[in-house]
Amino acid sequence: MSSSMSGTTGSAKRSLTSMLPSLKPKRKHLRKYSWLPDVFRIKGSVVKRIFWPVTTNTLFATAIAYAWSQGYRVVLTNSIVPLLSVVVGLILVFRNGSSYDRFWEGRKSFASVTSNVRNLSRQIWVNVAPQPADQEPLNKKGKNLTLTASQLYRIKSEALHLCLAFPFAVKHYLRGEDGLNWSDYQDVLPKNFARFDEIGYQKSKTDLTNSYQSITTVNHSSGRTSPDLGKGDATKRVRPKRSKQNLAGQSTPLLADMHRTVEFRPFADNVSLPLPLIIAHELSRLLFFFRREGLLETVGPAGTNAMNGLVQSMVDNMTAMERIANTPIPISYGIHLKQCVTLYLFALPLTLVNDLGWMTVPIVTVVAFTFMGIEGIADEIEMPFGNDPADLPLDRYCQDLKEEILYMIERLPESGEGIYGYDDGEGDD
Repeated sequence: MSSSMSGTTGSAKRSLTSMLPSLKPKRKHLRKYSWLPDVFRIKGSVVKRIFWPVTTNTLFATAIAYAWSQGYRVVLTNSIVPLLSVVVGLILVFRNGSSYDRFWEGRKSFASVTSNVRNLSRQIWVNVAPQPADQEPLNKKGKNLTLTASQLYRIKSEALHLCLAFPFAVKHYLRGEDGLNWSDYQDVLPKNFARFDEIGYQKSKTDLTNSYQSITTVNHSSGRTSPDLGKGDATKRVRPKRSKQNLAGQSTPLLADMHRTVEFRPFADNVSLPLPLIIAHELSRLLFFFRREGLLETVGPAGTNAMNGLVQSMVDNMTAMERIANTPIPISYGIHLKQCVTLYLFALPLTLVNDLGWMTVPIVTVVAFTFMGIEGIADEIEMPFGNDPADLPLDRYCQDLKEEILYMIERLPESGEGIYGYDDGEGDD
């Protein structure tokens, strides 16, 4: 009996021990009752960014306090500090407001891209469907393709993957991450983009639609025929933009030395195109193919134009984010702000030490932490598309969108299949 009682006691201890981690209060729960969890929080704050500048001001204030303790008297009128504080305060407010405007505009633009991708994917998945045999459009001038259900399903799936690939490509484009050798492109880009980085982007035939044809063009100046773009030539490769040579020294993502786009080698050596625009081009071609082959008769020309408008809106929002990324706040403004803040903080201990003595050191440290922290936050969020903790979580936004699109492809029915309340025209009898 004693052994059974000891076993019961031991199991109770183990269960109590296993419950202790779950009973430990978490930071997010403590935030409801106290600010202390965030007051002493280092991760996610600007402490690391401003630690050394604040330390420099603290050391300077310590040196002034030590000189005062040795009998040196520094007399600086108090009328200087109020004048500087007003100017510095106005500059910091404007700096912080401008940076957050850029951050918020970037978030709105990426949210608009997400919304457009959702709407375009849903409309393609539902509205792209063959016409019934007894309702062939009279003005159809397509190739009268006979697509099986599995073939049409595959074409629409690739179209949805192209829609999904657009925000992923925009994310990498804004960060200056060239090429397709990124793990998040897996299961996102269609198979015809799988070797894009190796063989280039080509016009080629497909066994599904027969709508992509190899073409030859004639060089009128020489009378020669250019190579067939569908024969495996690398017509467009990922490379650094030619214009970056004129923008040396820039530190924004789009103007960094590693920024690369897509090159059109057969046409001109200095012509390039970003990957998101290639994807938008393919989406427009797919919509044209669907309309030409009578697969969008349920929505008509107005619905097709609306779908093309979604693609155009995606490109417009990408351009807005591009504008934020390659238009930094003027460097002269940032330099002048730092000069004014430094002048104010170095003048502060000279006006306080005669009245406060050694108490000047902690006061200057707190003031420096406050002022430099505001500037540090503005500096972190002015370019919101990077990988810093304070930047927009573009990876999470793209991953959430990927789960939605893949769920649509795998789980949701196409067109009118399985629709609720469907009336076949036979009546209730």
